[in-house]
Amino acid sequence: MSLDLGQLEAFVQVANQRSFSRAAEALFLTQPSVTARIQALERDLGERLFERSGRGIRLTEVGECFLPHAERVLQALNAGRDAIDSLRNLHSGSLVLASATTVSTYVLPGLLKTFRARYPRIEVSVRTGRSEQVLQMLLQDEAQVGLVRAVYHQDIETKGLIEDELVLVANATHDLIGAGTVTVEQLGDHPFIFFDRNSSYYSLAQGMFRQHGVVPRTQMELDSMEATKKMVEEGLGIAMLPKVALERELNDGSLREIAIADMPNPTRQIALISRRSRPLGPVAQAFVDIVTEIFSNERAAAAAAAPVAAAG
Repeated sequence: MSLDLGQLEAFVQVANQRSFSRAAEALFLTQPSVTARIQALERDLGERLFERSGRGIRLTEVGECFLPHAERVLQALNAGRDAIDSLRNLHSGSLVLASATTVSTYVLPGLLKTFRARYPRIEVSVRTGRSEQVLQMLLQDEAQVGLVRAVYHQDIETKGLIEDELVLVANATHDLIGAGTVTVEQLGDHPFIFFDRNSSYYSLAQGMFRQHGVVPRTQMELDSMEATKKMVEEGLGIAMLPKVALERELNDGSLREIAIADMPNPTRQIALISRRSRPLGPVAQAFVDIVTEIFSNERAAAAAAAPVAAAG
């Protein structure tokens, strides 16, 4: 049996209209075309669906039995089309994101605020982990898009978003505040607080000391960014922390940035990743477009401000 939708549409219309000509008008077809579809359907089913008489046509017993099934098929098809249209226009759907923990805390909320403002009916789920775990979530199809420090894999498309600086911070009353710049060698004399030895931030900070042959005085290590910041605020040590996580504290003055002489601040790239071999659906693509737009605008604003800052 090889039924097609055109045959079912013709059958349902003729059954409801009780007329081949009216069914043809409803379907914008000629009457011979509708007749041909019904005849093809009857051949496929091996049964007659209509009886013709002087009063017109009526369904046979087989036709009466088959009609509700044909209607359900067409209703399901129309519901599917409506669902696709709703998804295409982003009136429904879901977005599953995977994000590195620090990124999900300090970067993702602003991105999702913009996304939700534009697409309030989209359901969003966020899964967090280390960048390597986020990569695995994408490879195992547990998430559509990831936000991580830049990772590279043959099956992953990586789009760089921003270079996140690691900056040296202390509390507002620390001895180093007001000293202008400090050298890495000077930092070796001060208690240092490190964040999460399994993170890229730890590696960057330790690498800075190794390059200068300095062994830092490790005061403590913590696996919480917020706890690390609080320890520095209390004057228990100084720390190298990502600037993206310090916006509130730098603005309110509870933490102060200290410039390191003769070297740029270490950076790491925050990137958006997706499966190379899997085209993004409409919802995930909308999120990617928003993220790209936001960071493009930020880069443009920073570039415009740079000459002004230099002139000042």
